[in-house]
Amino acid sequence: MERRLAAVMIADVAGYGLLSQADEEGTRVRFQADLHELFEDRIAAHGGRLIKTMGDGLLIEFHSVVEAVRCAVEVQRAKSEKRGVDAHGLEFRIGINLGDVIVEGDDIQGDGVIIAERLQSRADPGGIMISGTAFDQVEKHLDVGFDFLGEQRLKHIEKPVRTYRLLPSERPAGSAKATRRRRRRFGVLAASAAALGVAAGLIWWQPWEQTTQPIARADLTLPDKPSIAVLPFANVSDDPRQEYFADGMTDALVTELAQISGLFVIARNSTFTYKGRAVTAEQVSGELGVRYILEGSVQRAGEQLRINAQLVDSQSGGHAWAGKFDGTLADVFALQDKVTRGIADALALRLQPDEQMALGRKETTVPAAFDAFLRGWEHHRRMTPEDSVKAVPYFEQAIALDPAYGRAYAAAAMVYARIYLWGWHYHFGISRFEARAKASQFLRTTQKHKTALAHQAAGLLAEADWQHAEALAELKEAIALEPGDSWSYALMALVLTSAGRPAEAMPHIRTAIRLDPHYPSFFMYVLGLTEFGLQNYEAATEAAERSTRLNPEDEGSYLLLAAASGHLGHRPDAEAAIAHFNALRVGRGGTVATISTSPPLDLARPEDSERLLQGLRLAGVPETLLSSDFSDRNKLIAEEVRSLFFGHRLRGRMLNYGEAHEAVISREGVGTLSGGWASIGGGRMADVEVRFQGDEVCFLWLKTANLCGAVLRNPGGLGAKENEFIWYHGDIAFTFSQVQ
Repeated sequence: MERRLAAVMIADVAGYGLLSQADEEGTRVRFQADLHELFEDRIAAHGGRLIKTMGDGLLIEFHSVVEAVRCAVEVQRAKSEKRGVDAHGLEFRIGINLGDVIVEGDDIQGDGVIIAERLQSRADPGGIMISGTAFDQVEKHLDVGFDFLGEQRLKHIEKPVRTYRLLPSERPAGSAKATRRRRRRFGVLAASAAALGVAAGLIWWQPWEQTTQPIARADLTLPDKPSIAVLPFANVSDDPRQEYFADGMTDALVTELAQISGLFVIARNSTFTYKGRAVTAEQVSGELGVRYILEGSVQRAGEQLRINAQLVDSQSGGHAWAGKFDGTLADVFALQDKVTRGIADALALRLQPDEQMALGRKETTVPAAFDAFLRGWEHHRRMTPEDSVKAVPYFEQAIALDPAYGRAYAAAAMVYARIYLWGWHYHFGISRFEARAKASQFLRTTQKHKTALAHQAAGLLAEADWQHAEALAELKEAIALEPGDSWSYALMALVLTSAGRPAEAMPHIRTAIRLDPHYPSFFMYVLGLTEFGLQNYEAATEAAERSTRLNPEDEGSYLLLAAASGHLGHRPDAEAAIAHFNALRVGRGGTVATISTSPPLDLARPEDSERLLQGLRLAGVPETLLSSDFSDRNKLIAEEVRSLFFGHRLRGRMLNYGEAHEAVISREGVGTLSGGWASIGGGRMADVEVRFQGDEVCFLWLKTANLCGAVLRNPGGLGAKENEFIWYHGDIAFTFSQVQ
């Protein structure tokens, strides 16, 4: 048996099965034409060798990975040029890997080939994905851009693989070589596709819970500069449906005031806790630690607007300033500026030149676009998966009305960044990688219109891939643009803790809490994680407990609480936290906690995540799903699996990445698999034999690939979600239902 290092390219037709069903002969003719006219000459020109065609795919070997990537780029650029004139042209996905292969005659096999196949299956139609080993060789030699997607787990590959998407039309952003990063283990935490109308697929926290709790009064000493809290403006319009507009105006004023460096502004999360409540300026001042309170009202009648505002000095109880402003919807930004300038003048604030320019800058010149944005923002600020689904169409409408509306692009990017980071893909019916692609697409436009929100979204996206330096740089930009935005500081603390720098993170999370005294549970989660990083387990336990009180639906805080309690030797408390975690998880269609599937809760360094796992072991968490009580209660025996599989169509998604998969199995046990179930076959495997090894069901393909796994009932699964059962292969969970 000969082994050698080779550059392997796999090219496969996107959607070949559906195209063949519509026109089998025509599709085959177009495939052969592309092979002869597009691939063969370029393969030869770059020193490659066509090993074989595989139905709708090609296996190609090159001596140089640089030449392999150049060949792929030329092919995809040629296809792109033809796309406008050939509506029926095929689109290829291409994966490239530099790795060890086994040579058998004229064929090659082994991990080097399998990795290329898996990368190909994850590429977009018309796209190219390469491994980290290939990237290391080609980074400085090709005039293309690279989008790092993190270290990803590939089926049948023991170690995670660094993965990059090529951007053929873009130049490299820089020459700094990407470092190796430990994989983000989403495991089955993104599995919550679930029941009872609760949010699905969470990775490690649920930041949308609105219950809040103030920090101690001792922490609320007045800052050494003017300080202000903007209470929610009242909607005094005749139409109660204009509530979103009044809230949007309040948000806009908080954002505008937060850009003034000489002013301390309380975050909107804390001030909105007073919405609909009768409170005094003295009470708000004491609870938030500020001197001035801005309150007012918004009246809208069609296009006509009236804003009333008054600034109250809590120390004297009198008005420091008041104003009434009339105009139209087209004047809305000018009216906001008048309120902001009135406050600045009343407090004798000297605005910097860039702050002066910011006040004169309009978000949009299209009133209807602003109105659409506010409707979307009303959903966005609630930060639930369900509301995010509702927010996106409004942001897209705002963009359609004003293609230069930077904040609308940033808001849409933030939604998709959250989907990618927090695993909300089930609610959108897309995969995590589709969410990342959409976030990146919106962010490319926001580069022309810098906002703090855009930098936060870019920071979240970078953190999801554990690109800490990039995430920190984005969040520093966000803070520079809006020094009063508490979330930028909280996210900064999260990234620093993730990077193994918890001591540096602590001042940032403290600043976030000071800016937002009625802080959300996520801030307590970050504080607890930071204390855990410092090995202050008592403090970590206290913060995690407070987070669970603020948001009893937060899975990640229970996991953190269990690990910290485990290190303290508080086994009963740790077991209680795991019980809460498991109840939430199973109720949402996921599985119980295990060591092999638990996420590192953003502790990127191996030694930090290992301390987390050790704490979970001390809490009594089992090593694998099959060694847990969950398996004992829900595992199907062979005859039950046979009845479920044979003669039926099965369909669902992977719990961790949201990739779709389907199997059509005959009564005789011969099937056709597609999507994630057919990953080693490039997305489609025909003539698969379905066999049993004990109670495990196995897919035998081409007499060599044998994929086995246990089948379990999913107690929280629903037929509508197609996640009633789980095929558990290795430590990867594939949910599915019998759909026919």
